[in-house]
Amino acid sequence: MIIIRFHHLVAFGVALIVSFFATPIARRIAINSGAVSIPKDNRRVHKKPMPLMGGLAIIAGFVIALIYSFGTKDFGLFIEYLIKPKTIGLIIGTLIIIILGVVDDIRPLRARIKFPVQLLAAIIVVATGTRIIAISKPFQEGVAVHPGMMYVLEDIIAFLISVLWIVGVTNAINLIDGLDGLAAGVSGIATLSLYIVAVIRGQDSIAVIAACLAGAILGFLPYNFNPAKIFMGDTGSTSLGFILAILSVEGTMKSVTALALAIPILVLGLPIFDTIFAIVRRVMNGRPIGQADRGHIHHRLLDMGLSHRMSVVILYIISGALGIISIALVDKGLLPSIILLIVLAVFGIGGARNLRELDDIPVNLKNTGTDENTAPEVEKAQLEAASGEKPEKSGDGSQYADGSNNEASDNSEVSEKYNKLNQE
Repeated sequence: MIIIRFHHLVAFGVALIVSFFATPIARRIAINSGAVSIPKDNRRVHKKPMPLMGGLAIIAGFVIALIYSFGTKDFGLFIEYLIKPKTIGLIIGTLIIIILGVVDDIRPLRARIKFPVQLLAAIIVVATGTRIIAISKPFQEGVAVHPGMMYVLEDIIAFLISVLWIVGVTNAINLIDGLDGLAAGVSGIATLSLYIVAVIRGQDSIAVIAACLAGAILGFLPYNFNPAKIFMGDTGSTSLGFILAILSVEGTMKSVTALALAIPILVLGLPIFDTIFAIVRRVMNGRPIGQADRGHIHHRLLDMGLSHRMSVVILYIISGALGIISIALVDKGLLPSIILLIVLAVFGIGGARNLRELDDIPVNLKNTGTDENTAPEVEKAQLEAASGEKPEKSGDGSQYADGSNNEASDNSEVSEKYNKLNQE
């Protein structure tokens, strides 16, 4: 049973309000500092210069709501938690990613510079205690309660997998940030899915953190949805990816319930799969992995002829479907989740096959409409046929003055006129 607690709503509301009112401030900071995206190639969808660094507003909403939520609950315990090595590592790693994003928004950096810095931030976080320590064996019910029911990872393997996960998700959210509102919306859906999973499992602290992040994203989204007034930039996309990666490790992968690894992969499925396909595509084409291209899912939807908004909404729905499946996996188990996946896939594939035809009009329907010039005539004829009134005629002696004669022939004339216009 899902119970949304009042302090979760407070955390969500504080983050939303702060983020919403901080976004215009972030926009002004971006313009003054020169953090503006100029559309220089066909890979960029926007047609005019757009301020970046909207991620500062998301970060402000998230951090303030987080401090308020935990600080007002038990201030002494909150301070005690802040001075733990694990928390310090999380703060330092996140600050590195934020600073890197701000610098990149002001003066774009090459991938060979950004990747080592991201790697350093992930290593700091993992080295201080945030890591995947075990993976439970699949196809078992309930919770893995002893080592025989799980794969306990060696320290080195656990370290490498954790670092790879954090860096991978960080860049996955960054790569999908190609349309107005896309990265923010997909991240928001993923965060809400992680929130519901945490609530189902009774992980109150993770639920509060997820509520803060979801509220901060939603507060920014009105400015970022098409037509956007500001982009989140690398400040937002890499920070969101970094926080989501850590949240999924602490919330879902820390658990040793069956198929725990599948939950964050499903929740973040859209950016993860898009990133994997991008890497494979670039390798097969002999291009550097870090070189941007126009082959992402959102680009392909636009190339199919879909509008900007429709492309974003479709990707929202896909992300939401994956989130629902991950929630079903936690709440209902493996078999109901597979059934749900099959049902959604059938309708998804059926709809996708007809996406190209949304704006097409069948040839046999193109000429069946009534011409604009004849429309009033048809309407008049319809009224005459329905009421039985005679058309007025003047000056030629054919006027039926008393209305008592030739009624049948008059109605026949009206019907004949109506049928003729319809045939035309």
